[in-house]
Amino acid sequence: MAEKKGEDTSSESEVSDEEDDDLVLEGVITRNPDVSDSDDTSSSSSSSSGEDDDDDDDDDVKPPPSKKAKQQQKTTAATQSKRNKKEEPPAQNKKKQKKKPKEGPEVIQVDFTFCDMHEKYFHGLKTLLTGTSPVYAAQSSGLADMMIKNVSVGTVISTEADSDGEGTIYGYASVLNLTTYQEDPAIQAIKKICLDKCPAAHKAELQVVFSGKTKRPAGIYLQGRMVNLPLEIVEVLHQQLVLDMDWAVKNAEGVDRKSLDFGAFVRIAPAYKSGGATYFKYFDDEIFAQHAEFTFEIELPKTYDMDEAPFCVALVITKTGHRAGMESLSEMINGGAAS
Repeated sequence: MAEKKGEDTSSESEVSDEEDDDLVLEGVITRNPDVSDSDDTSSSSSSSSGEDDDDDDDDDVKPPPSKKAKQQQKTTAATQSKRNKKEEPPAQNKKKQKKKPKEGPEVIQVDFTFCDMHEKYFHGLKTLLTGTSPVYAAQSSGLADMMIKNVSVGTVISTEADSDGEGTIYGYASVLNLTTYQEDPAIQAIKKICLDKCPAAHKAELQVVFSGKTKRPAGIYLQGRMVNLPLEIVEVLHQQLVLDMDWAVKNAEGVDRKSLDFGAFVRIAPAYKSGGATYFKYFDDEIFAQHAEFTFEIELPKTYDMDEAPFCVALVITKTGHRAGMESLSEMINGGAAS
């Protein structure tokens, strides 16, 4: 399991060795093909003198890897689009003009790095939390703070531009112990909303989960991301959280390891209704819902600037159900179910 960032006290040579183990997934960003390169008079001038333009060459953008040692996996996803062909301007002299090669859209490589929670990610986490679920929106600052403190169990997908910068947050995953943080206003607010909206048939079960008196603790399962992330990256995000939990139970220091040995999870999944049916914002939430002990819908009042009432679905799932959901998720992404 990865050595946590806050505990990195090794020499520069050891850091160099660890950098080779960073978990990096290569994704692709496609530049807008509608933005012309420079097919103007300056281009024509350089062409007439026999010089070639290399503006269409691909530019690799690779931010420096994190110093955290995790397994390395790579995946590449590309979005293709068509570029309108333009005729070359006529040559201004008798020299034979060299035509620029007709290539596809310019592609920039981006390295997705899986990192530990850190305070520099606060604003990115807060922004994604606000967009993940209406239940989390009002509590985004408090939840972001708790996730950063809960460094033993938590992962961020980032592109770190430099050692001092915040980078760009593409996704996050964390589990917060509902008993450890029971006095926090954000956790109290989430518990209240869930109990108020839970149907009578399951309210007693939910109260037991929230009571802190179960054999293993329950955690609030927080996960959010940009919706267009490649499927392989989504799978690794979930896998990394499982690895974090397993590692923390065996190796976490300064905390009660039993508090990280979760037996149940409460996941509040963003969703919407259309034509009388319920749809999840994230496809993986639908998979986990199929393995949940029970689910129930949460609809919040509309505010003045909303066209529809905020809507989400609460999932209560055991550790066994979560691991079964992970297997189904892997089969769906990797095509195992079809083989």
